[in-house]
Amino acid sequence: MSENLKYISVRFETTNKTYTFSTEDGSIRNGDAVVVETQRGVEYAIVVSDPSEKPNVDFEVKPIIRKANDRDRQQFERNKAEAEEAKRICQEESDALDLQMNVISAEYTLDRAKITFTYLADDRVDFRELLKVLAAIFHCRIDLRQVGTRDKAKMVSGIGVCGRELCCARFIGDFDRISINMAKNQLLALNIQKLSGQCGNLMCCLRFEDEAYKDLRKDLPKLNAQVEYEGEKFRITSMNVIAKNCKLENRDHAIFISLDELIKKGKYNKPNKKNEREKESVAE
Repeated sequence: MSENLKYISVRFETTNKTYTFSTEDGSIRNGDAVVVETQRGVEYAIVVSDPSEKPNVDFEVKPIIRKANDRDRQQFERNKAEAEEAKRICQEESDALDLQMNVISAEYTLDRAKITFTYLADDRVDFRELLKVLAAIFHCRIDLRQVGTRDKAKMVSGIGVCGRELCCARFIGDFDRISINMAKNQLLALNIQKLSGQCGNLMCCLRFEDEAYKDLRKDLPKLNAQVEYEGEKFRITSMNVIAKNCKLENRDHAIFISLDELIKKGKYNKPNKKNEREKESVAE
């Protein structure tokens, strides 16, 4: 192994995932554009890490072909512009063949040896005839890739209910499993429509916020639990673990107190953590 061999992470414009490549070019730095070869072909990528002497993966990595030059940058920009026209043509030809496909994107490899069309469809599509038509038009390899609604939201992007760019488009690389139990951990009303993102599935934020909410609730009673506070019996009718307050009600009146006060002065059965974990496992 060469003493000059370094490892760097790169990211492609169409994905938030990073990939590791090796290089002996000591001039490559974070933010540089490089040309690499992937399973899809020769591609243009941006370096997103400083060089490292050890790879962050446990499998053999491919070398970077070269640092991108002005011609590579110009070709990349030209490919992006022409891919939009290619997308339009693919959709027109698909419609002409009466294929139920919604073409989301088109992407050329840097050397234009292949173009990848990404599409959304409810069922499997027999696109053999479409492949022949597209190959005759573009004179290169054609790859038709079907994706789901979450992938489409990631590619198209948009603004979420929080007012920020969709998490999937901004930083999420891989999609994790999301369960309705995660909404329960946040004490949210189980309204699927309000809990769903633009893809129609449960919002990704439920997943990466889940551990924080579990930690905040670990010593607290459940919602609707019976508690005794200052000599009176109440039922917990609402709880906000972020604001750290709750509402206690009985037949006579309702009071608002802090969760710290509830823990300090209230009497209730503390949650059984083992049983909670078992219930969560079953629910997921």
